[in-house]
Amino acid sequence: MEKAMSDIKRIHLIGGTASPYTRKMLALLRYRHIPYKITWGQPELVLPEMGIENPKPVLLPVFVFTDEQGNDTAVCDSTPIIRRLEGMQEGRSVLPQDPAIAFIDYLLEDFGDEWCTKYMFHYRWHFEVDAENAGTLLPLSNKADLSPEEHAKFKAYFSKRQIDRLYVVGSNDTTAPIIDASYRRLLGAFERHFEAQRYFLGGRPGAGDFAIYGQLTQLVGYDPTPRAIAHEVSPRTVAWVDCTEDLSGLPDDETSWNDPDYMPATLKPILEEVGNMYVPTLLANAKALQAGEKSWQIELDGARWTQQTFPYQAKCLRWINEQYSALADNDRRRVDAILAGTGCEAVILSQN
Repeated sequence: MEKAMSDIKRIHLIGGTASPYTRKMLALLRYRHIPYKITWGQPELVLPEMGIENPKPVLLPVFVFTDEQGNDTAVCDSTPIIRRLEGMQEGRSVLPQDPAIAFIDYLLEDFGDEWCTKYMFHYRWHFEVDAENAGTLLPLSNKADLSPEEHAKFKAYFSKRQIDRLYVVGSNDTTAPIIDASYRRLLGAFERHFEAQRYFLGGRPGAGDFAIYGQLTQLVGYDPTPRAIAHEVSPRTVAWVDCTEDLSGLPDDETSWNDPDYMPATLKPILEEVGNMYVPTLLANAKALQAGEKSWQIELDGARWTQQTFPYQAKCLRWINEQYSALADNDRRRVDAILAGTGCEAVILSQN
């Protein structure tokens, strides 16, 4: 039975309004009826004032958890935090009970966190109108009363830092059309899917819904260029983002996930975007890391994609395969049937 809200200590998190992962977790906490408080700010500044050591690395949002001895520890990385929260409070789970559906949800969450964030970072800093918007608003998001002099200083510093880091997500003049085409295809797939059902894997949201939602809060609500594209291509997605912000009133329903043997046809184009765009980059990154190469490049959607090698994304690939390996044989067959022909098969076959 779900614990009463009054019996659960409020969870404290530190984040930013323009952080897609902060928005991901806030929406999840609301849906799960987990009490929380949030401090808008930079954890590097907030945590020392609380006498708490910063996690390494510091990623938004940072959660402060209290152990049984009353010690506070700061942690980040939304995916394991979601699993930790599942153990802290029962009911309104965002992890499907069916193992096959749970694997697809895990894959969608990883896609949202690791690929959809490329859309977000690219659009925010590649185009002048978006960079001007973000450069102006971001310094004010935690401190609206900055003096004009402080604001100008932080705007120049923050904009230059972020624009100089576009290469990190593979964004440049060559890859810009690839990113744009992928974003538009995905929005088109979402438009058709949300016509058929409310969430990606049924009548209730999974962790994958919240991951993709988090990135979309910025794409359809913060940055001018992707916002205009979303309104043009997929008004249903725009409306879905608005509704997903607060699902605290969604009725409990433990039986409304899709049947893995009868998945909606509208899910396949979404998985095709995962398989055709994200999976090849995961594989190339892992290969480069194993070879000790600091960067890698592949042919992706008809153009050359070059990117820095990241150990974390190699871990993502390993974790996906660990999820798959943990499945029973029958559940693997059901997953294989769902992924067949989408390009996602390669993410499994590469390690098994």
